[in-house]
Amino acid sequence: MTNCTKFPIKFPALKSKKILGNFQGGAITSDGGVLLLRQIDRNLKLTQNLARSFSDSREQGKVKHSIEEMLRQRIFALALGYEDLNDHDLLKNDIALQTAVGKENSLASSSTLCRFENSFSREKAVAIHKQFVKNFADSFSMPPKQLILDFDPTDLPVHGDQKGKAYNSYYGHDCFLPMHVFCGDKLLISYLRPSNQDSTKHTWAILSLLVKYFRKRWPKVKIIFRGDGAFCREAMLNWCDRNHVQYIVGCTCNARLQKALKPYLELATDLYCKSGKTEQVFAQFAYKPHSWKYPRKVIGKAECTPTHTSMRSIMTNLEETPKNLYRKAYCARGDMENRIKEQLLLFSYRVSCHEWWPNQFRLLLSSLAYILLENLRSYYLKGTKFNQSQVNTLRLKLLKIGAVIIRNTRKIKFYFSSTFPLQSLFIKLVETLNTS
Repeated sequence: MTNCTKFPIKFPALKSKKILGNFQGGAITSDGGVLLLRQIDRNLKLTQNLARSFSDSREQGKVKHSIEEMLRQRIFALALGYEDLNDHDLLKNDIALQTAVGKENSLASSSTLCRFENSFSREKAVAIHKQFVKNFADSFSMPPKQLILDFDPTDLPVHGDQKGKAYNSYYGHDCFLPMHVFCGDKLLISYLRPSNQDSTKHTWAILSLLVKYFRKRWPKVKIIFRGDGAFCREAMLNWCDRNHVQYIVGCTCNARLQKALKPYLELATDLYCKSGKTEQVFAQFAYKPHSWKYPRKVIGKAECTPTHTSMRSIMTNLEETPKNLYRKAYCARGDMENRIKEQLLLFSYRVSCHEWWPNQFRLLLSSLAYILLENLRSYYLKGTKFNQSQVNTLRLKLLKIGAVIIRNTRKIKFYFSSTFPLQSLFIKLVETLNTS
């Protein structure tokens, strides 16, 4: 007969069976999949290389938590879904996270991690970005023929008295306006900026540095700059022309462009009247704003649907058919917005520090968590049903695994849940990571 004194927690019965509980189950974690992050990080040498580029001014004889360990602790926790520093006052005792970080005792507390974040500086931000770009370049076994660099700003709302906060009339609230740069799904830049400035500020400097690095590494690589209408600036496009960088950017469909596209819209409308289906007509022509020195190629799209008509335009120096330039070359940039949303799913919006550089650090920590999960998705989940899953799905399906942990002087054993539905995939992932 069950000794109820050992089970002080009582729940309503299931038919004739009592439901009892206690807190004597031992070391149990809900984050057993964190070991996958540990292996990916080891294979990429991500936190190891970053820690080497950080100076540590602490008195080394009194240091309990190394920079590398604190980086892992914060990055892994973000990937697991723990957004706040306060979470670490409990997480520091989680054996699964301790094992992943590389420790056998308590991890850093929230106050220690807070001091770590507040020690961040511009030099460290540069070092992390250099590591982003280097990791991306190192991922190629052969020189790439083409790189498409997608630039896009986004808003991060702020609700306190953070330094650098400003009201942005476009977004309608106080926010920061970081610039993200992706090449496909690969994150290259997460650069925090105030929002009371030109939304494209520093784009030229960032693009210039990236082009210089990639051309030095791969002299023959073709580089394409891609962005929305905010990047359609004469100085920017002139720089691309001088440096043999191709571009495709949005172009505001002003009155002159609408006049040029009007015949094509009439044609699209006629085609719709005959077919009853959405019709699109693409056009190519030269266009020169009054203040510009010379004309550039514009691709226009006139569309008629059952509910509306519209005209859109882009500017480019690429050679292709107007339809392919618009649909395939330009519209593909929309996927970048999904990547930025994934940054938010990894808590890039947690920029609540008072000082500027700690907030830049938090944005970069979120980016580092993304790099680990994107690496898992693109390399190790290729060919599976998760190869296009967002980071929150990867977290739920592969990281949030219940496990009992037994740790002694010789071994650390993880007894994963017997009912975990993706056991075969998990085992295959571990085997692949071990041989990478």
